[in-house]
Amino acid sequence: MADFFVDTNIFIRFLTNDDPAKARRSERLFKKAIAGEVSLETSLLVIAEIVWTLESFYKLAKPDIADKIGKILNTPNLKVQSVSTVLQALDVYVTKNVDFIDAYHGIMLRETGVKRVLTYDKKHFGRMDWLSISEP
Repeated sequence: MADFFVDTNIFIRFLTNDDPAKARRSERLFKKAIAGEVSLETSLLVIAEIVWTLESFYKLAKPDIADKIGKILNTPNLKVQSVSTVLQALDVYVTKNVDFIDAYHGIMLRETGVKRVLTYDKKHFGRMDWLSISEP
């Protein structure tokens, strides 16, 4: 069991340094985790929110966002569910130029053997060649 759940804004302050005092406190927290002094946990929804915030508000490029998320996922003593799925989704997000959530769902579907998607968003799901897209 983790000592603390880490919310999106802690990561955003750390990654953007848009509030230096909070960024320093966030950095200290992550250094404690790396040193094994504290265990942390976050969720897939937090990861998705970080991606969305960095892309839409901070206007970072997808490769830069993927790099930052990759570093988060590799932080010692920070637990995130389905790390392998998230890493694969980040690759699809960057290489196929799709929204992160769509990329995550595409990877999740591939892992579970679901090959057909009902959607009106043919643009993004259509870039994942392992999926068959149709409308209801």
